[in-house]
Amino acid sequence: MRPALLLAALPSLLLAQEIGTTLKDQKALAVTIYNDNLALVKDTREVRLPKGEARLAFQEVSAQIRPETALLRNLTTPREFWVSEQNFDFDLLTPQKLLEKYVGEKVTVVRSVPNGDGAGSKEFREEATVLATNNGTVLQFADRIETSAPGRIVFPKVPGNLRARPTLVISLHSGAEKSQQLELSYLTGGLSWRADYVANLSADEKTLDLSGWVTLTNQSGAAYPNATLQLVAGDVNRAQQRPQRAYGVVGGLAMAKAAPPEMKEEGLFDYHLYTLDRPTTLAVNQTKQVALLSASGVPIRKDYLVQGQTYYYSGSYGDLGDKQKVGIFVEFDNKEASRLGIPLPKGILRVYKRDSEGRAQFVGEDNVDHTPKNELVRLKLGEAFDVSAKRKQTDYKSLGRQGKFGNVHESAFEIELRNAKKEAVTVSVLEPLPGDWELIQQSHPHTKEAAGTAKFKVTVPAEGSATLTYRVRVRW
Repeated sequence: MRPALLLAALPSLLLAQEIGTTLKDQKALAVTIYNDNLALVKDTREVRLPKGEARLAFQEVSAQIRPETALLRNLTTPREFWVSEQNFDFDLLTPQKLLEKYVGEKVTVVRSVPNGDGAGSKEFREEATVLATNNGTVLQFADRIETSAPGRIVFPKVPGNLRARPTLVISLHSGAEKSQQLELSYLTGGLSWRADYVANLSADEKTLDLSGWVTLTNQSGAAYPNATLQLVAGDVNRAQQRPQRAYGVVGGLAMAKAAPPEMKEEGLFDYHLYTLDRPTTLAVNQTKQVALLSASGVPIRKDYLVQGQTYYYSGSYGDLGDKQKVGIFVEFDNKEASRLGIPLPKGILRVYKRDSEGRAQFVGEDNVDHTPKNELVRLKLGEAFDVSAKRKQTDYKSLGRQGKFGNVHESAFEIELRNAKKEAVTVSVLEPLPGDWELIQQSHPHTKEAAGTAKFKVTVPAEGSATLTYRVRVRW
């Protein structure tokens, strides 16, 4: 509508009748949830509109709706339909709010007084003006002022700007008087999801069975019954905005007993979209889980890792500690050949293994970032109990300046690896070597993992030990 026409229509808009719509009118609901506390809601309802101007109270929207993103479309008769104004009424009806709205207004105070004969009581009514509600109630009666209500307070009506539920009030024009399907779409906070993965290691630790779950949390202040649910995996850019108020607390975890069909996955722009194959209900203040994926017999590789520090190579340190922990890592390929090959949303992967009695025991967890198809997934599960390392510097000398280099250092190291397990293990030793470096002696071959990283792989016999030695010259 053009500005001049809108100004002319304002009086009629203000006087237009208000029509309410609730979840009872809902015909379709779709919710798309993003990783970072953001969701897109599409709520379709059937509403009977009058011809001309009307005010539509679209009730039971999210309490964390971003009103500036709201868009109302008429799916039945889009011609001669337009929206001229939107107001989000988030001042919800409570006894305290109702009292605050009546500051300066008259109310009725009703108190009960026992009859003189001890049987029953009589009600007395007095009119009073609400003076203030700050840290208590101040009421002015005809002959006195009281700082607390001597009875129950009766209000003549509920103010128009107080709502029982979060409501978007829309001033609109309809070209026809009949039932019409209206779709309200908006962005909201308070809805989030994350991926949670559960992996069960095989007895020989050569494969794992993987299950993926989507954990959904609804703290938006609204329910979403029988919604078509879609999830977007990826880091969507969002403009800076003021933090939204959070409503409610998380409810109990609703875990499915058995895994339903996996979610359908497809590419969307530079992200990935997952669609649940059935409608689901997101209740207010609820956390629930739905199945994302499952795979069995995924080949894995187990790695024991010891890492050095850059400062080892710039001075004389001698013994570098009695015992150095050895990290335990498990990795697998997200490939079809490994019985996976699907984009994995970021989340936490928890790993279990059955004990000798067949009971599943937790053995570690790690974060998984968004992982495309054909990429590597590597998890740190903890520190080894039976595999350890002891490191010492066996020689050091400063060689002074050499050509363009300001400092040249030569160091020799000995790393003793111990294995108390009943089977041999292979330990990776990752050394971060600074500057321009050269290995001039080594007991085991190395690979150059990166410009400043040398990697040794050392096999340690069962209930035995092995020693890695090397000498390196670094130039800074």
